Amino acid sequence: MHVLYYIAIVILAGILMSKIVRKMKLPNVTGYILAGIIIGPSVGRLMPKDVVSSLSIVSEVALGFIAYSIGSEFNLKHVRKLGLSVVGITLMESLGAVLFVSASMFFIFKQTLHFSLVLGSIAAATAPAATILVIRQYKAKGPLVDTLLPVVAMDDAVAILTFGISVAFAEALIQTGSVVSLVSVVGRILREVSLSLLLGLCIGLFLSFASGRVKGEDALLCVTIASIFLGIGLATTFSLSSLFVSMMIGATVSNVVYARDRVLSVVDRFTPPIFVAFFTLSGADLQLSMLRKVGVLGIGYIVFRVIGKVLGAYVGARIARTPEKVQKYLGFTLIPQAGVAIGLSLLAEEALPGMGSELRNIILGSTVVYELLGPIIAKQALKKAGEISTS
Repeated sequence: MHVLYYIAIVILAGILMSKIVRKMKLPNVTGYILAGIIIGPSVGRLMPKDVVSSLSIVSEVALGFIAYSIGSEFNLKHVRKLGLSVVGITLMESLGAVLFVSASMFFIFKQTLHFSLVLGSIAAATAPAATILVIRQYKAKGPLVDTLLPVVAMDDAVAILTFGISVAFAEALIQTGSVVSLVSVVGRILREVSLSLLLGLCIGLFLSFASGRVKGEDALLCVTIASIFLGIGLATTFSLSSLFVSMMIGATVSNVVYARDRVLSVVDRFTPPIFVAFFTLSGADLQLSMLRKVGVLGIGYIVFRVIGKVLGAYVGARIARTPEKVQKYLGFTLIPQAGVAIGLSLLAEEALPGMGSELRNIILGSTVVYELLGPIIAKQALKKAGEISTS
């Protein structure tokens, strides 16, 4: 069958299942993943495994737009307004998850150091959409929400940075078999990050310049899409981080363009089918047989990530001297995990093929759990904090 047939099946299945799970008050992303599992080679077999693999470009494009959106949150005026306390809380809750997952995988579950580091770095990511949906649905207000919103905006950026460093370090460990070449690893990381950010800055400046000279939303949409595609393509060609590049494009536009909302929001007309296809394909790529093999690791990942998030957020909020209810409940609102984590696991599979299949299945399996339970736990945390009045 033609590839467009499979893309149509993917999008339609994702939309249909999202409508079903929405009636159960579950996030759309859970429906997309479940749809992928049903039509994928592990269950319904409507999509052969080789077809799923051949559509990897969808993941590249989706990740580019996700990173672009995350970068757009880094408006310097907004960050200065938030103060260092929110930045500190974000670092503590993100790195708390990284530390607990990495340490547990290495010391308790006896995994290799490079596997532990990469899986730990993915643990930092949170799914802001799921948390924000709960806030909007129940019209939550108060100090906890005021702290939570900027934290989830910056959270995935920290995850992307941590992931980039961890993958570079893991690649060096695989090649050398030791930590002897630490200096060369650091140099390589700095080179990749700096060149990626420089490329993103250049493309972001081009987009900022062009956005003021094109007339009409259609032309602006075309230029924006072309700029992000250019960043992804050049990053892949020159072995740079497409995530860093796309994130920097978004950050540059957010800080340089006067009418930044117009430029940043125009892609919303283009991305919905991309994201539906991305999450559904992620579900289709899930090997259910592998889940049984990584069951203990998956449970360990889920448990230790939650512990790291909750304790990290508590310590960060306590240092920042936030209200007691923020210290107690912030970590429980950061449990959902989806898009960025799934995307990072796919990138890890490309960069480190020896561990990719197992790692990806841990992330996909835990995502279903997090997306099912995360919003419910977030709602209860907001309720206990006294910031929602409805049941």
